Amino acid sequence: MSRLALSFFTVGGLFVLAGMVWGAIMGSSEDFTLAPAHAHLNLLGWATLALMGTFYALSGRAGRLGWINFILSTAAVLVMIPSLAMFLSGNKPALRGVVLGTVLAIAGMLTFLGSVASAWRKAA
Repeated sequence: MSRLALSFFTVGGLFVLAGMVWGAIMGSSEDFTLAPAHAHLNLLGWATLALMGTFYALSGRAGRLGWINFILSTAAVLVMIPSLAMFLSGNKPALRGVVLGTVLAIAGMLTFLGSVASAWRKAA
C-alpha cells in the first residue's frame, strides 16, 4: 500500500477515534448541542478520507495531485470541525472558519475528482 493511502487511513482513523470519544462524552452528558460538528467529523474525517484512501490504494495513484488532495482534505477537517463546534456554542465569528473549512473540503473533493479523472485516462 502506498504512503498516500496509508496517510489517508491513519488520519482518518485518528479522526474517527476522536469522533467516537466525542460521541461517548456527548452521550454520557446527554448534551447533544455539538452533534452536527460530531457528525461532520465522522463524515469528513473518517468516511470521506477512508474512501479516498481506498481509491488511492486500489488505483496505485499517489502523485502530487493525491498529496494535494490529502493536505486539502485534512486541513478542511482541522479547520471546519473546531470552528463549527465554536459556532454551535455561540461564537458567531467562528462562522468564518466554517466557511474556510467548507472551501477547503470542496477544493479537496475537486482535487480528488481530478485524480479519478486522471485514472480514467490511464485505465485499460
